Amino acid sequence: MLFVIVMLTGLLWNWWSFLILFTVIHFGCWYEFVKLMKKIYPKKYLPYCFLGLFYITMPVLMIASLAIEYKIYTINIPNEWIFNWIVSCGILFSIWINDTMAYLVGSFIGKTPLTKISPKKTWEGTIGGIILCVITIGFLYPLLISKFSDVDFKRSTWFVIPAICAIFGTLGDLLESKIKRMADVKDSGSFMPGHGGFLDRFDSLLIAVPFVWLYIQLFV
Repeated sequence: MLFVIVMLTGLLWNWWSFLILFTVIHFGCWYEFVKLMKKIYPKKYLPYCFLGLFYITMPVLMIASLAIEYKIYTINIPNEWIFNWIVSCGILFSIWINDTMAYLVGSFIGKTPLTKISPKKTWEGTIGGIILCVITIGFLYPLLISKFSDVDFKRSTWFVIPAICAIFGTLGDLLESKIKRMADVKDSGSFMPGHGGFLDRFDSLLIAVPFVWLYIQLFV
């Protein structure tokens, strides 16, 4: 719950809280990535550190660009600012709902392992999480945002964005699991005792955000 409160406060309070939140996430993820690469490639980890800087910086910069637009549009076009915050929250809610639903469905009916990279994930849980995420966000999120803004979204937008987040968020989770397996560690870090590190918390976001951004640029 504390994690959710911190995330939503950072997103919604003001421009500075947004910038600080994702600056901390950026450097936290990069620091953990560097530590993992040193474990995997102790003699030649430097090139992978620069790769990690690119891998982690790009999606964070895409998110931060929303904050920059907010700073501009609060003066000129308020609806654009509202649009950006609605999309940002939609991404986070989609990832959270997908993770929760995938866990619940997998716990009840999961039988078929998805991959050796993450033995606890099942095809049933993964597919169930995606479907329930799309249904939940697609039908309920437009009702929620309609109470706070009059920004007009195509109905299909809130079915496509959660689908992108669920699919590519899962791939991000698997990618981080693969890196941890190669480094022979359980968690990427320990900034949240019992919940792992920055990469453990934001692996899905780092992969999903660029694809959502691409979809918005091309189709929304």
